[in-house]
Amino acid sequence: MDRLYLSPGEIIAAYSAAGRVKLRRPASSLLLLGALAGAIIAVAAAASNTAVYGIADTWTLRTVCALLFPFGLGLVIVTGSELFTGNCMLPVTLLDHGGTVGQMLRNWVLVYLGNTLGALAVAALCVFCGQLDYSAGALAVYTIRVGAVKCALPFWKAFGLGILCNFLVCLGVLAANSAKDTAGRLLGAYLPVCFFVLCGFEHSIANLYYIGAAMMAAAVPDYAALAAAAGVDLSSLTPAGAAANLIPVTLGNLLGGAGLGLLLWYCHGKPAGASK
Repeated sequence: MDRLYLSPGEIIAAYSAAGRVKLRRPASSLLLLGALAGAIIAVAAAASNTAVYGIADTWTLRTVCALLFPFGLGLVIVTGSELFTGNCMLPVTLLDHGGTVGQMLRNWVLVYLGNTLGALAVAALCVFCGQLDYSAGALAVYTIRVGAVKCALPFWKAFGLGILCNFLVCLGVLAANSAKDTAGRLLGAYLPVCFFVLCGFEHSIANLYYIGAAMMAAAVPDYAALAAAAGVDLSSLTPAGAAANLIPVTLGNLLGGAGLGLLLWYCHGKPAGASK
């Protein structure tokens, strides 16, 4: 009887083989699949915000978010779309001589750009088509507050939380790839992402929605007035504030994902004859 799962060594080999395909995708495909992944993650973020904007208790709020948001990664995996954070393990493919540094950097840039386009498109539709109008704009106020808090994070906090986040996201990617059935793939992706959301770690692509939607909402006079009346500090919601979050979080995501991939390749995927 065939096993319904892969061993750790088989998981790393499968990711490395998939990486070869990723490194050779046409630019148009990387952008489109990147936009799809960015939109999926953004919808998961929007759904999480919508579910919790009226909850005051932090434990309950984080738990509800952690139960909902992880379905985003599962949908990314089953659709075969391209997510920057999952692709941070592509150095594994390079170690198996499956591509070049130039191809990897090309993939990261194009996929990140596609993720950005998808996430910001969802943010714009939510803001300007009235999705944030729930409870007389209370959802808009919550959305602005979330983005403002993220933009105000100090560099090293954002960087460290980014490492922890993508360590878990990439565990989710690998766990999903260890299963051979859809239910197993979804569950494998679900639990590690649940952990990162519960702990409040920082995901660069999700933050493109959170910060993008917050900045767009703050540019709507009615939403901005409601946020100011609620005591939300809007001063950090600027392009510089967005960069102050996205740069360290992206770097942290890179380190967390690449570090996990390299560790597992060294322990499970390294050719038997290679020197220690």
